[in-house]
Amino acid sequence: MRRFLSILKYFGLTLAAILLLVVVGGWLFTSFSPQFGGSPTEAQVGLYQKSGHYEEGLFFNDTPTSMDMDWATIKTLLRDYVVGVPNLAPENLLPVLKVDSLSIVNRPDTLTRLTWFGHSAFLLEMEGKTILLDPMFGDSPSPVSWLGSHRFTDGLPIEIEQLPAIDAVFFSHDHYDHLDYESVMRLKDKVNDFYVPLGVGAHLVAWGVAGEKIHEMNWWEETTHENLQIVCTPARHFSGRGITNRFSTLWGSWVIKGVHANIFFSGDSGYGPHFKEIGQRYGPFDAALMECGQYDLRWHNIHMLPEETAQGAVDLNAKLMMPIHWGAFVLALHAWKDPVDRVTKKAGELGMAITTPKIGERLLVGEPTFPMERWWDSLR
Repeated sequence: MRRFLSILKYFGLTLAAILLLVVVGGWLFTSFSPQFGGSPTEAQVGLYQKSGHYEEGLFFNDTPTSMDMDWATIKTLLRDYVVGVPNLAPENLLPVLKVDSLSIVNRPDTLTRLTWFGHSAFLLEMEGKTILLDPMFGDSPSPVSWLGSHRFTDGLPIEIEQLPAIDAVFFSHDHYDHLDYESVMRLKDKVNDFYVPLGVGAHLVAWGVAGEKIHEMNWWEETTHENLQIVCTPARHFSGRGITNRFSTLWGSWVIKGVHANIFFSGDSGYGPHFKEIGQRYGPFDAALMECGQYDLRWHNIHMLPEETAQGAVDLNAKLMMPIHWGAFVLALHAWKDPVDRVTKKAGELGMAITTPKIGERLLVGEPTFPMERWWDSLR
């Protein structure tokens, strides 16, 4: 009996030591690994307290947005993740159309052109400017490349090193599928200006981006970038890159308006009255890039269902909408084609013009024709 107790004690101590190592290792990794970004200074926090969207150290949504789940809901999530959902990812890699860097350099200044990289990443060319929206160019939306799902494509329309100088980069919030450490490290020396919601600049500073390049903005705050009008507009979402810093930075959407076109970029958002208000203040929009993917009824306060995406574009007074936040990663429990199938159907019912270009296919904003091919139908 004494020997049995001794063995039991040994195993107990061993298990405790392993758990301690895991906890300490996890703390060291999240505390010192650069992927997790930085923290704002006390002076910056003082400014956030005057923003109207910050209280007791946390940013909050204007529309009440509960993210709580009861135990019964958590059990259904665990069940669904274990059982799985058919066709979460395509069986084969998605097609990618390649972009020649010379076509970017030699374009006319009057051209407004969008190139989708999958998920929410875009190259926007307008008013002679080269702009990136949420340029997450990594293979996996996670702190480390081996963790999480992997991109549905082999490569990108154009690699970072082939891109010409970038006039401006816009980030909607600090989640890994939008703000990627490795992408920023490869991009930062060729970017003139970064536009981010309040607090997100601390991550960029931690990664070596010069402070004078970073422009943090509050909701409804306006600025200009040469001949572009820029507005940080609301979204209904949340933020955080670590275990304990949820709601520590602001999230948002963007209005980018030039002489020849007016563009709306939704970032991530649940449906809400902010779309109609943005449309009333800054519409109509020549193109609205609308979140459509990674949704679930259990968290639809922070991610629109596809039918809500189409209605959001109507609320914005958009002339043309494009579904984004799909076609790259598995981050939710729905088939990979489900977002685009559902949103195209609803857009048709609402009379909302919708474009569905392939990854890398150029969309000329303001032209009477635009990509409408259901290219995903032929894929499995």
